[in-house]
Amino acid sequence: MLRPWDLQIELTYHSEKAVYLQIADAIIDAIQEGKLKSGDALPGSRRLAGLLTVNRNTVVEALDVLLTEGWLISKERKGTFVAKNLPKVEKHTAQHFKQQVTEKVNTTPRIVFDDGVPDSKLAPMNELARAYRQLFNQKARWRLMGYSDPLGDIGFREAIAKMLNFKRGMHVSTGQICITRGSQMAMYLAAQNLLAKGDKVIIENPGYKPAWQTLEKAGAQLLPVNVDAEGICLEEVETLIKTQGPVKAVFLTPHHQFPTTVSLSLSRRLHLIDLSNKHGFTLIEDDYDHEFHFGQRPLLPLSSYKETGNYIYIGSMSKVVAPALRIGYLVSNEAFIKSAGSLRKLIDVQGDNIMEQAVLQLIQDGEIRRHLKRASGIYKDKKDFFETLLKHYLGEKVRFTPPEGGLAYWLEPLHPESLKSIHEKLLEKNIKIMSPEHFSFAQPVNGLRLGYASPTKEELECGVQALAKLL
Repeated sequence: MLRPWDLQIELTYHSEKAVYLQIADAIIDAIQEGKLKSGDALPGSRRLAGLLTVNRNTVVEALDVLLTEGWLISKERKGTFVAKNLPKVEKHTAQHFKQQVTEKVNTTPRIVFDDGVPDSKLAPMNELARAYRQLFNQKARWRLMGYSDPLGDIGFREAIAKMLNFKRGMHVSTGQICITRGSQMAMYLAAQNLLAKGDKVIIENPGYKPAWQTLEKAGAQLLPVNVDAEGICLEEVETLIKTQGPVKAVFLTPHHQFPTTVSLSLSRRLHLIDLSNKHGFTLIEDDYDHEFHFGQRPLLPLSSYKETGNYIYIGSMSKVVAPALRIGYLVSNEAFIKSAGSLRKLIDVQGDNIMEQAVLQLIQDGEIRRHLKRASGIYKDKKDFFETLLKHYLGEKVRFTPPEGGLAYWLEPLHPESLKSIHEKLLEKNIKIMSPEHFSFAQPVNGLRLGYASPTKEELECGVQALAKLL
């Protein structure tokens, strides 16, 4: 086994070259200089990460590069070793790396600033797998294998109702809840049940495009309204009601507006509810990231106000457990939910009954609560770190308001920029951001949404540095 002091690697965090490439190059140097010889064992990724004081994922990326290029070989249950037949390849200089990215257009970017997706590595997968196994070991496991209620497992709906009532101030029963395969299915069922061809729906601009597409698929005519520091602009809403005739619904993300992260102010919440009741339109509320809030008490949903007459509430467990876990829920009055269940049977007879039972077990065991507490602490630390990076590298180039919750920041360049061009230039560096076209209704807005939860701290710094050089 290679002794720790035999491998001296000096890392420069302010270099153009990513940290994992610096590690890869240092190991190549050691091999070419004879410090590491064919057959020599390298420390495991966890130990090497500890020696270098970096995230283990960074070391794994470096080793993956060296394994792919043939500098190292992996032997099952034995470890990673210097290869016998070494390649004759240039080191990973910044220019060489840029050429590689240009040649491999379809390569997955090494740094991705998504729209605020949780870090899947934090998901309680062992606990979920254990709950899954326990379900199959039950004597009455055969009951799980048949068809069940299209609205979802009754026990799971009871747990969701309890969570909404106790944590979000709502007053709902199990008959008002339909469990879906993710929030997008909930949005589809809501749109198909509520709308007819030509119905007018007011939306936030910028906003969430997949929901817009779902509304249009149901026949809706979309009416965009601007968003400011207090959320959707209600003066514009009132103008549209007067000039466009009856409005069927308003779709919005009031807790942390997508993509700007602003919260709808209390005065506007009350005013919007009053307008809804007065004009008879439905409030479609997508509460996509209620769980992660770092300020004081999070604002309660519009649907929790006793004055709210017409509402559809959409939530998801995907950000609570893991993005790949497709469990969402649709909440409204019982008649609407019954209709949604009938439609759901036409496209998907029922949900994943076994997964619902497994997640229910995690809820009852307190594992979900512990996971959220643990993850929130990690995200708060990463949020503070990311904010420090933004102030240091972009403080004189963008304006932003630190969000009280959610897993993303909204940046507005101080000077006019071609953000689409910057998006393309960053892709050449193997860094991906969301260009404004992803959330703009017509003309691209002047803003960027950067999710900070999934990338490592090293990736966050490298990405922000690259963005700073282009702005």
